[in-house]
Amino acid sequence: MPERFARLELILGKEGLSKLASSTVMVVGLGGVGSSCAEALARGGVGTLILLDRDVVEESNINRQALAFVSTVGKVKAEVMADMVADINPDCVTHAQQVYINRDNLASVFAQFPRPDYVIDCIDVVASKIEIAQWCAENGVHLLASMGGGNKLDPSKLTFAKVNKTEYCPLAKAIRLVCMRRRIRGLEVLYSTEVPVAIANKGNGTKAETLGTMSYMPPIMGQMLAGKVLRRLAGLEKIPLAPRIGGPADANQPPTES
Repeated sequence: MPERFARLELILGKEGLSKLASSTVMVVGLGGVGSSCAEALARGGVGTLILLDRDVVEESNINRQALAFVSTVGKVKAEVMADMVADINPDCVTHAQQVYINRDNLASVFAQFPRPDYVIDCIDVVASKIEIAQWCAENGVHLLASMGGGNKLDPSKLTFAKVNKTEYCPLAKAIRLVCMRRRIRGLEVLYSTEVPVAIANKGNGTKAETLGTMSYMPPIMGQMLAGKVLRRLAGLEKIPLAPRIGGPADANQPPTES
C-alpha cells in the first residue's frame, strides 16, 4: 500500500481501501463544488475518476475553485483537474473531457467511459441536471446531486435529502418540479436549508454570474459529496437504491441495498 494512503488505511482498513481502488466515480462539473469533490475522491483512494466539464478556468473562479490559480487561468478545467489527480495519486486512472452535457449528447458521452459506481452531479444547469438524473434512473446508476450554494453563508445548514423534501433552495425547487413531471424518484441531493442572502444585482450577467459565492461554501459541499460517496463505496455506509422512473413517492430516508 502506498505511503500516501497510510492514514486512510488506519481508518478504512485494507479491505475498505481495496474497495475504493476498484471503484469508478464520475464527477460532472468541476467548478467550486466539483473540483473540491474530485480532489477529495483522488485523495481518498478512488481508483478511476471520470472528469467532465465544459469550461476553461477564469480569474473569477479563483475565490472558490480548487483548480483555479493564476497559473491555470485559460486552461481547460477537465485537463487541469486530471493533472491535479495525477499529482495526488499517480495510480488513479482518469478520463477527462471538455464537454457540455445535454439531452442530445449525454448517452454517447457517457458510453465512452467505464460504467460508474457513482455519478456526482456538480453542475448548475437545470436541463443538464435533469438529463443526468434521467440517465441514472434509467440505467440503475447511483447518483448524488449538488444543489445551489450561491448566496449562502452557513455551511452548518447543508444537509442530504430526497429532492422532494428540500426547501429554501431555488435550484432544488426547479429540479423537484421537473422530476415530478418525469416521474424520477429517489434523487438524493445535497442542499442548504439557509434562506439565500439578498444581494444587489450588478451588471447584466447571467443568473449564475450574479450569484454571490463565499470561498468556503462550494468546497465544503464538494467535500461532503465526496465523503458520502467514499464512505459508501468503502462499505462504511449502506448504499441507497439508485434513482428510478416511477413507483411510490419518496420517503426522506431512501431504502438501501441489501
